[in-house]
Amino acid sequence: MNIWLVNHYAISPQQAGGTRHYTLARELVQRGHQVTIIASSFDHTTRREAHLHDGSPSRLEAIDGVRFMWLRTPPYTGNSARRLWNTVVFSRNVLKLKPMVLGGKPDVIVGSSPHLFAAWAAERQARRHEVPFVFEVRDLWPQSLIDLGSFSESHPFVRMLERIERSLYRQSSRIITLLPGAGEHISQKGGDIERIVWIPNGVDLRLLPPPSPPQEDGVLTLMYAGAHGLANNLDVILDAAKIILDMQNSPQVQFRLVGDGPDKGRLIRKAKDLKLKNLIFEPPVAKDRIYDLMREADVFLLTLQNSPLFRWGVSPNKLFDYMAMARPIIFSVDTPFDPVKEARAGVSVPAGDPHALAEAVVSIANMTSEERWEMGLRGRAYVEKNHNVPVLANRFEQVLIDAIKMRVSRTKE
Repeated sequence: MNIWLVNHYAISPQQAGGTRHYTLARELVQRGHQVTIIASSFDHTTRREAHLHDGSPSRLEAIDGVRFMWLRTPPYTGNSARRLWNTVVFSRNVLKLKPMVLGGKPDVIVGSSPHLFAAWAAERQARRHEVPFVFEVRDLWPQSLIDLGSFSESHPFVRMLERIERSLYRQSSRIITLLPGAGEHISQKGGDIERIVWIPNGVDLRLLPPPSPPQEDGVLTLMYAGAHGLANNLDVILDAAKIILDMQNSPQVQFRLVGDGPDKGRLIRKAKDLKLKNLIFEPPVAKDRIYDLMREADVFLLTLQNSPLFRWGVSPNKLFDYMAMARPIIFSVDTPFDPVKEARAGVSVPAGDPHALAEAVVSIANMTSEERWEMGLRGRAYVEKNHNVPVLANRFEQVLIDAIKMRVSRTKE
């Protein structure tokens, strides 16, 4: 198959962030398929130009056999109007792409959210070339904008996005969702429940060092590695760090927040105001180097806002990276789909509750190193069974094959 995969925010392994499509594409390339990932050259995490430093409008690059078509888009900071313009320009540039620069006519085109303009452009390209379109739903837009409090349901922008969302569901040969419970929402918006396939995020365990227990030095290191944005609710970590700092006979702990994002500057100022001697901020680390850093953690932290958005589940890359490193996880997310609890790989607490988070830290600090190691190993076993990239690639490949077969059968009718 010649596969075009449109993901505005896709990155190479030399960048910091999730590499879902690179790892899936590399697996498909090894099976004989040609995969081109179409992405923006502007790095969303660092807010810097990452690939087109010579001023060119685009560039085709091969990394481990995976082809990346980097498209230039305008810079932005924060969630401003310039960010919206960035998404519009990217989608417009996707529409301009010709098969001759992408290795020939595609057999199938995948359009990935979160924002819907890129997926819409992918669907238009699929229609132009008369090939099946597969819609991958990583975040439920515009529902995310509503549930995170940015927009009301009646906002004209939300209504426009909902029209696009419904159209994409109708036009899709198959719909991939990363969220285990999203089928209900998708079907309510016009998606055919029979076409929905759950393919969560995962980890290529071949890229990780063998699991090993952390070095004991008398200080419990709690690490968060990921985006510093609104949805991540890192304030709860800062507040929990303050609670622990003010405790009598508090455990010796060190919070390490690794990454970048629009909230990082504000969080640094807040930590300074709170005089958090037990918390430090660190820069983002490229995906191909992050696991060496993560080995320094004793416990990992995953926090999200207390929002109805997560009633359909969550699938953050960092969660499965955490599990793969065989460390306990404190999971501060309100969702009926809790992999940490299912795997018995850590402690789950209510979202947005710093006191509960602090209590969980103390609880894990009071465990023996053997108990923490056993907890981490349960998480590792869970990932090996459910979130290993070759297993997920099998599902992804089959979805694309089924989409092509469906298109062929319709053509013959």
